[in-house]
Amino acid sequence: MANDMTLAELKKYSGSSPRPDYYNAYWEKALQELDGVSLEYELVPADFKSEHAECYHLYFTGVGGARIHAKYVKPSIIKEKGPGMAYFHGYACDSGDWIDKVTFAAHGISVLAMDCRGQGGLSEDNLTVQGTTIRGHIIRGVDDPDPDKLYFRNVFLDTVQTVRILMSMEHIDPERIGVHGLSQGGALTIACAGLEPRVKLAIPVYPFLSDYRRAWELDITTSAYEELSYYFRFFDPHHHREDELFNKLGLIDIQNLADRIQAKVLFVTGLSDTVCPPSTQFAAYNKITSDKELLVYYEYGHEYLPRLSDRTLQEFLKL
Repeated sequence: MANDMTLAELKKYSGSSPRPDYYNAYWEKALQELDGVSLEYELVPADFKSEHAECYHLYFTGVGGARIHAKYVKPSIIKEKGPGMAYFHGYACDSGDWIDKVTFAAHGISVLAMDCRGQGGLSEDNLTVQGTTIRGHIIRGVDDPDPDKLYFRNVFLDTVQTVRILMSMEHIDPERIGVHGLSQGGALTIACAGLEPRVKLAIPVYPFLSDYRRAWELDITTSAYEELSYYFRFFDPHHHREDELFNKLGLIDIQNLADRIQAKVLFVTGLSDTVCPPSTQFAAYNKITSDKELLVYYEYGHEYLPRLSDRTLQEFLKL
């Protein structure tokens, strides 16, 4: 934590990135668009087999007509309506292995793990924007005059649609839905819980996509926020549009959605994180007003966190 803050300072930090004046109107309009999108989906049986679970590829049509893929794993034996988990993956990755979800299904928890558009999985990115598209999804769409062309706007809405599809399934109790993910997935966990108030549990782990100006102020050339430096170097080397950029990025800054969360939150962070600096994470955590718990890994960074999977399962079993 040499380049960041002490834990005492982190718990008081409120963020340094702006929240645009039209923020609430922006997301209310986005949610109205999503309300007009069908919750219909297609199931394709997966090659992976397990005696504890049924495994499927699930496809749905997201905002803008993009075909979105998710791995869907449900218990092989269902006696009554049970809980569901929406799982979101890390940056440039995919929804992961089937076996990770089978563990939850064996305990009666259905899992829907979404692939983010145009990243490592099977989801389609059909967004057409003005400006750079060569490197980085944070800056995808920032030079387009239409703020609805921000890449992560659509991904945030995909997470909500994922949860709503889970809620629509006949064997799922819509009052027992949780969301979970690490890094980018942690960010999407916060965004989803902020945009869909019916979510009951959120477990974000060292979340990405938060407090962009603070990330830029730190040494971001070796962090997940490297594309901010790339943008300035190639498109605004004199920083004439710095305020304009960070104001627009405020639309997809998860700290600005955190105060909308109504779910119970288990927020997980490592104080030695150099990929997503702790202060950027605490900018979001400190704005959460619902029932929340902070789980700190003092000597850990952006890496495997021991016993976290065990704790996550236990929290979902309480739904």
